[in-house]
Amino acid sequence: MSFKIEQGLFKFDFTDHHAIVGVPVDASPYEIRQRYKQVARLLHPDSSQSEGTVDKELAEQMLSKLVNPAYAQLSKERNRMEQMVMLGHLSRRLLREEASLNLHSEVALQLAQTSNLEKDYKSALQVLANNQYKDFDKTLDTIAQISELNLVYLLGKEKKGEVIKQAVTHGSSSISSVTENVANQSVVKENKPVEQPASPADPYIHRAQDYIGNNNIAKAILELRDGLNLDQNNSTCHSLLGIAYLKQHQATMAKVHINKALQLNPKDPIGLEGKQILDKLAARAAASKTTTQHQSAQSKPTDNKPPEESGGGLFGGFFGGKKK
Repeated sequence: MSFKIEQGLFKFDFTDHHAIVGVPVDASPYEIRQRYKQVARLLHPDSSQSEGTVDKELAEQMLSKLVNPAYAQLSKERNRMEQMVMLGHLSRRLLREEASLNLHSEVALQLAQTSNLEKDYKSALQVLANNQYKDFDKTLDTIAQISELNLVYLLGKEKKGEVIKQAVTHGSSSISSVTENVANQSVVKENKPVEQPASPADPYIHRAQDYIGNNNIAKAILELRDGLNLDQNNSTCHSLLGIAYLKQHQATMAKVHINKALQLNPKDPIGLEGKQILDKLAARAAASKTTTQHQSAQSKPTDNKPPEESGGGLFGGFFGGKKK
């Protein structure tokens, strides 16, 4: 059985892997993998809730012929980078051919008129993705609608002179994830399109993100150190390393790398997140010191022993656990 789609980016001889999986075009590797797991559970014969032999066979074919090949492309570092470069070229082509573009879905037409492209794009795509592989009669149409959303989004970003770039997210439960990285997009000068080169540290960064998401901080730090050996001026590598050190209660090392990240890129979203955490920790430390001094001034010392440290310490209170 073949699955043919002729709307959205598919019209331009482009296989929209993001639409097939059901993720935004700037989704991070972590987001892509999590979405794939969700879809695979819905379609795999061992976990599918489909009733009847026909539906189960259709679900299995969608998984093997649509979803698995798309994920295979998006999960490989080199292929994903090539996909982003191709999307950059395609967005410029879309801008030149805007007058001839025909949108079929109501949701894409509405997105084309919005003044809040970023938010409305993600919201509309999420609504479609929620039911993408639950009603097989509508699956191909839903993929087509998501691809039309991707088309409108690419065109909108190109009009603003912005390059589509993968979001950087991590799965840490102790430190809030940075899900909006679009504000840090690189601006393309008029008539001089510039492709963002892949950093040799990128594979190390993505593996570190996975380790952080699984709370394996020690391995994340090793990956990020190796990444910095290849690209010492990678702000994302520095900022993630700072976050990793924060989770290990090493504030001094965290501060070094977070400051370096923001020196390299003042808009680095993870670096800014880490700076906020450091500021809160510093404020709490100052308040704790003031309280201790006030209590010491009011009490008479009974011996020359130094005061004991409180269990857990400042970082234990902030991250929800004592330093081991």
